[in-house]
Amino acid sequence: MSSKHFVTNAEQTVLDALEALAWADPSLGFDRKNKSLINQTSDPSTTVSLFSGGGAGHEPAHAGYIGNGMLAGAISGSIFASPSVAQIVNGVTHLQSKVQGGGKGVLLIVKNYTGDVLHFNLAASKLRTAGIPVEVVVIGDDVSVGRAKSGRVGRRGLAGTVFVHKIAGAAAAKGASLKEVAQLAAQVNDGLVTVGASLDHVHVPGRAKDDEGLLADDELELGMGIHNEPGSKKLKPVPELGNIVKMMLEQLLDPNDKDRAYLSDIESGKYALMVNNLGGLSVLELGAIAKEVATQLHSRNLTISRFYVGTFMTSLNGPGFSITLLKTTSDMLPLLDAPTSAPGWAPKSPSSSPEAIKPPTELTSAPEVAEPTVKNGYILDTSAFKTTITAGCKSLIAAEPQITKYDTIAGDGDCGETLKNGAEAVLKFLENELTSDAVTTFAKLADLAEESMGGTSGALYSIFLHGATSWFREQGAKADGRTVGKQEYVSALQAALVALQKVTPARIGDRTMMDSLEPFIKALGEGSSVAEAAKKAREGTEATKSMTASLGRAVYVGGKEYQECPDPGAEGCAVFVEGAAKAV
Repeated sequence: MSSKHFVTNAEQTVLDALEALAWADPSLGFDRKNKSLINQTSDPSTTVSLFSGGGAGHEPAHAGYIGNGMLAGAISGSIFASPSVAQIVNGVTHLQSKVQGGGKGVLLIVKNYTGDVLHFNLAASKLRTAGIPVEVVVIGDDVSVGRAKSGRVGRRGLAGTVFVHKIAGAAAAKGASLKEVAQLAAQVNDGLVTVGASLDHVHVPGRAKDDEGLLADDELELGMGIHNEPGSKKLKPVPELGNIVKMMLEQLLDPNDKDRAYLSDIESGKYALMVNNLGGLSVLELGAIAKEVATQLHSRNLTISRFYVGTFMTSLNGPGFSITLLKTTSDMLPLLDAPTSAPGWAPKSPSSSPEAIKPPTELTSAPEVAEPTVKNGYILDTSAFKTTITAGCKSLIAAEPQITKYDTIAGDGDCGETLKNGAEAVLKFLENELTSDAVTTFAKLADLAEESMGGTSGALYSIFLHGATSWFREQGAKADGRTVGKQEYVSALQAALVALQKVTPARIGDRTMMDSLEPFIKALGEGSSVAEAAKKAREGTEATKSMTASLGRAVYVGGKEYQECPDPGAEGCAVFVEGAAKAV
């Protein structure tokens, strides 16, 4: 459990977060005393007003769902604590006082927790006494705890509540009556099932850290609630993701589990699926989880008509996720697709209205671009070319451990492996695909650098080699089938360096591969032998030891070890040309 926070005053954090929403949306009115936000553009005389709320810590629920087509307002308690009756009454009357008789009425949507249910129902009684028509719908969608354990309290309210906000809010926006909206909200609730899983409890800002009840590093809790409540079981060690999802779907969909079978005629239904981030997962990890959920549901032949992935109802920074399934009707899908201005509802309306979400279409590989050959262009001495480049590549592969060591100190540790991958790909090419056509060969080498090396190094070497390819293509029209000699190689390398320097600001003195590459090419251009030019590359590399980096990740690194090692990219370049020079 992470107990580090940027803010440590829990109560002030709640107020500031609510106020931030009002800063972002001028249509929102903020009542600091009562921790409520109201959509001031909402017209209670023509539209049923939906209000929700509960303890803070579940953002974007519920204030993030205020907007045309969803909630008219939301009332927040402290973190994981219900708002008071007075707060709820004040929040509702802020809006409903605009019209006599309460307008078209108010629907209070409440998650099924004891404090919330009591406070919102008592507030409803007081509002009715004041002449405002009010209905209350209590949402319970959790299946993990089960009927036996939840008893008369019923299911806990989880992320499925957001589906109620969306569908009921869209119906209200279309002019439905209070009775119709309340009945629809109850119908949505009856079709909801949700289960969560978390790797740990969460820590409330400002509270002392309590290690009691925390999960071990290799433990997961299936069905944990959104207030650190226990779930159905703890699993140790943490199962593989596919098995976790399988267990969760069993709880949601097993018709033979009498303790949890809340849906009937499961296979005949059309469902809306929500994979929800409990607050602490990266977008990347949540995406992988969503794919696994979708794949397993597809294998069960379940018809998924809508698929939502994101952060809808959290438990602070909870390291977990929940899966919600809503068994829809034909009336619900258009309401899910209806537009809303609520910032917390991120999904876009689909361009079409699919009956069922299908596995994505795998794109076939794009047709390969034809090799850029030139008729009667420059011809390579393939034997000499292969011998020279092979020697450079083997030298580079042998130096991988040392380059990796340097990059572990001065970068992110992958430079040696990246260069080795590139060298091995080139060796394979030289053995199996080398041709005498200069343009074809250099174009292929450029593609290999990009494909086999990846990252910044791959891009830089690919651009460099494409620059050489361009020179051979442009000058090849005048070559008349001539064999490439030293001068042609030098000219091609000079053109390649110009092409590279157009896309990177790196120059000699910046502690990069340029400190090796540029002196090498300059020396060749001045008439030096390859061996003499390789010495210049080595001198440039050694000079990087005393340099301060101005580009790349090395900018953020320092210390004695850093000052004693050369730039890894420059080292790789020097090692290659030194190896090649020995074969010339």
